[in-house]
Amino acid sequence: MSELSLQALYRYPVKSLRGEEFASLAVDARGPVFDRRWMIVDADNRFLTQRQQSRMALIDARVDAAGALHLAAPGMAALAVADDLDERVVVQVWNDSVDALAGDAGADAWLGRFLGQPCRLVRMPDDTRRGVDPAYANAADQVGFADGFPFLLISQASLDGLNARLDRPLPMQRFRPNLVVAGCAAHAEDDWRRIRIGDLVFRVAKPCARCVIPGVDIASGERGREPLQTLRGYRSRDNKIYFGQNLLHDGSGMLEVGMPVEILA
Repeated sequence: MSELSLQALYRYPVKSLRGEEFASLAVDARGPVFDRRWMIVDADNRFLTQRQQSRMALIDARVDAAGALHLAAPGMAALAVADDLDERVVVQVWNDSVDALAGDAGADAWLGRFLGQPCRLVRMPDDTRRGVDPAYANAADQVGFADGFPFLLISQASLDGLNARLDRPLPMQRFRPNLVVAGCAAHAEDDWRRIRIGDLVFRVAKPCARCVIPGVDIASGERGREPLQTLRGYRSRDNKIYFGQNLLHDGSGMLEVGMPVEILA
């Protein structure tokens, strides 16, 4: 077997919008810095994702060197989001009620026009702490607006195995991982319990049960039957489809593409 290494790094500044790929990425207590720190909510302050709004897959989100968020989408003028949000609101992410900041009326209107419904952009402030499910995590673990965990890992071999079964290969971005590992067999990550990348140690919490989002074409925003139909044939258990692993991490530091990945358990 080849030496395991970190092949790619991604972060997603706004929950369910397009992500960014990096050669190196800083990690803090919540996971990749600026990963899922912003979120779009509906008129009831409940989180919106591609599950309800597949057009979210067409919106680019990037964070500049000063930490400011920029949005772009087909047919829309590029938008710089205000960095002085000061309206305190409580938003819903699954079963969690989370304090957030809102207040950029221009961004809210921009998103509402593109998505065709009233919505607001919110940001998680530094003094908000959202814990991770204690069934899998320690009391100190926390996460941003991600569904449940600070990291998602998928091996390149797992995607290669899926693409060998599909008529049209799919990019890794359809599955929205943070960490892509090369040098192992397909789905070897299912058996990992603890790994080290650089100075950071990760705990493998649970397999990732996939929703409909991998079925959204990130180039068109349209939904399709694949890859979920094919995955159901060989990656289903207990009526769920699993692809990738959710991770927790200890400490903070830097990750760089090419770093060795060490299996500790």
